[in-house]
Amino acid sequence: MITFIIFCIVIIIQIFYYSVLFGKFYFFKPIDLPKKKLRVSVVICAKDEAKNLENYLPKIANQNYFKFEIVLVNDGSKDHSLQVMQQFKKEYTSDHLTIEIIDITTEKSKGKKSALSNGILSAKNDYIILTDADCKPVSKEWINEITSDFTKERTIILGYGAYRKIKDSFLNKIIRFETMLTALQYFSYAKSGMAYMGVGRNMAYKKEEFLNTNGFKDHINIISGDDDLFINKISTKNNTTICFTKNSFTVSEPETDLHKWIWQKRRHISTANHYKKIHQFLLGLFYVSQILFWVLPILLLIWNNYTVLTIILILIRFVVWYIAIYKTAKKLDEKDLIRFSPIYEISIIFIQLYIFIRNMISSPKQWQTINE
Repeated sequence: MITFIIFCIVIIIQIFYYSVLFGKFYFFKPIDLPKKKLRVSVVICAKDEAKNLENYLPKIANQNYFKFEIVLVNDGSKDHSLQVMQQFKKEYTSDHLTIEIIDITTEKSKGKKSALSNGILSAKNDYIILTDADCKPVSKEWINEITSDFTKERTIILGYGAYRKIKDSFLNKIIRFETMLTALQYFSYAKSGMAYMGVGRNMAYKKEEFLNTNGFKDHINIISGDDDLFINKISTKNNTTICFTKNSFTVSEPETDLHKWIWQKRRHISTANHYKKIHQFLLGLFYVSQILFWVLPILLLIWNNYTVLTIILILIRFVVWYIAIYKTAKKLDEKDLIRFSPIYEISIIFIQLYIFIRNMISSPKQWQTINE
């Protein structure tokens, strides 16, 4: 009886998240906004990313934007990243594009926050767009789309950073499903006035937001968090909005090794205990309800208790869940993930459980460790 009551509570929690909270995003219809001529600096940090810089910097340079700056930060690379940056500057500097290179040869921190701080502080323009060295915009309208959401009040823009699709790769689908589910959450929280994170692959803010809050000073010694902890600190219900038009997306190179991806996720998840308490509670409640949804029905069906009611509740949850996943996948151009989404969901839940346990035992260290 107690197990069934707990299961009923879990179903109510799941329905609340997937319909009420997440519905703030997937039922939301963006409106076409006029283009704005804002002074923009695109800031990119790179550590041993020569090949990606060669491939993707031209995509940034060829944006259909009237005038902007690219700030490239070489964070102590051991490959020829600096030479790639210098050649890029020589080839692409023009009347509408200025390129600044910052070469950091001393390690000021174990993460990339010092490098990113240098880039932001060196930027000459009022609006900062952040992306990574292994990212490319999906269109030439990326800067136009992102900047169109800025207003006098809305000074933080959260975008979607997708991963490249790899055919017939189960890991790739897991990575992309997890990325989509994370976006569903941080977009929904932002629409509810409770933004808690963004992704450094695709977000923007007014430079004064960085200056007025002392940048990453409060969490400079935490390895990760240049995106999520910073947004968690500075975001309010009035200053943050989301941008998810398809021309605003970026696409990154996905990890192809499970162990390296898990290491990457361990680093990202390690910042969660520094979030605001309300975010820790809501995110924790969602994750616990996810686990219990998969565990409790097994117990109830084995014990043959409330079998019919249990099956009905499972079906109700799956209908609500499917609507959320279907609509989100369509909005974020991840429609190929819909068909086997229950398999991806349960895989991610238990991978996250493994990551949580591993992080309790030892903390991941150093950005770009997997490449060193």
